[in-house]
Amino acid sequence: MTEPIHDAAQRGYTSAPDSYQRGRPEYPQALLAWLDAQLGVREGARVVDLGAGTGKFTKLLERTGATVTAVEPVDAMRARLSESLPAVQALAGTAQAMPLADGSADVLLCAQAFHWFANGQALHEMHRVLRPAGRLGLVWNVRDESCDWVAAITEIITPYEGDAPRFHTGQWKRPFENQALFTPLRLAEFPHSHAGSFEQVVIDRVLSVSFIAALPQSEREAVQARLRALQQRFAALCEPVINFPYVTQAFSAERLAQP
Repeated sequence: MTEPIHDAAQRGYTSAPDSYQRGRPEYPQALLAWLDAQLGVREGARVVDLGAGTGKFTKLLERTGATVTAVEPVDAMRARLSESLPAVQALAGTAQAMPLADGSADVLLCAQAFHWFANGQALHEMHRVLRPAGRLGLVWNVRDESCDWVAAITEIITPYEGDAPRFHTGQWKRPFENQALFTPLRLAEFPHSHAGSFEQVVIDRVLSVSFIAALPQSEREAVQARLRALQQRFAALCEPVINFPYVTQAFSAERLAQP
């Protein structure tokens, strides 16, 4: 039975596609070489971008010359993707029920998404869609909390998490334990940053977080007020252009034969 989309994702991402598009960073150029060498994402490859959102990562995949299919369950996000990337086929579907044939993909990627559907059912569905020896890639832009003001932002938003799945907990790795569908995950890391105004890289970035976007307006405004108060503590946040530091973590695995 297909699991429903988590309420924080459904409500938050439905209400915040604009903040998501403005506030979320792109992906480092170094990922292009990783996509080619580790996953075989290149011209002629059939690639699925699962949980594609507004197409931030899809745009990078399109540059490789591969045939890209985006799968996104939230209508508002998928509409934004289709608007910005009209040449990409964008399908409604979930990680547990993709509208794709068996073995129809050479590569399947999830960027900023796998923690939302990290379960055995999704892993089996990915295995079904990938061809034998196909490749799986999981990518996250992770806030670099060694920076003092980034750590302060995290302190503001963490109390609102509730039961929303989060990358930082590491719970998303559990489906890969004691399974015979994929090889062990391999990690590559890339330094990254998002340059822009305070409104873009801090306010819009935080407002695009699912469980923040899903808050009542009064609470969202309270979060914004606390974020703006950080400019009184950290001079770097008063600069006209702020470089928000990230570390991009990219995991890869290979599909094994049916157990």
